[in-house]
Amino acid sequence: MSPLIAISITTGILSGIWGWTAMSLGLLSWAGFLGCTSYFASPQDGVKGLAQSLLTNLSGVVWALVIIYGSSLFNLEIVGYLMTAVVSFFMCFQAKREWLGFIPGTFIGACATFAADGNWQIVIPSLMLGGLFGYSMKASGLWLHQQLSARATQELVKD
Repeated sequence: MSPLIAISITTGILSGIWGWTAMSLGLLSWAGFLGCTSYFASPQDGVKGLAQSLLTNLSGVVWALVIIYGSSLFNLEIVGYLMTAVVSFFMCFQAKREWLGFIPGTFIGACATFAADGNWQIVIPSLMLGGLFGYSMKASGLWLHQQLSARATQELVKD
């Protein structure tokens, strides 16, 4: 079995479990899938990739709140657009720091916050648990592939 098939199997199983978990805990399943997607898209792998995707997702939540609350201080629509421009610059510029270097993760966190009307209290745990599920999907798929490959090798040696 290829690593892709093994990861596909574990991702399918854990996606169903995530859907149930999110519903049971009152979380946003779609935001969790964004956290999962962020991990899968991260240029880093393993725990380092998980940490980077979670940190950039969290920074995106903060940046979105800066835009939301900063724009609300003024009664001019143009201020919101200007805030978006300035904050978007900083969302990219923060990538100078390696641990905040995954720019798409930052935008994923911000977009999730905007989609949830700024409800960061529900977005953060949804993104974080989703990221952990993403990590688990890939790690368990690679583990499954390794186990099946080892078993196949042992059977070849026996014959």
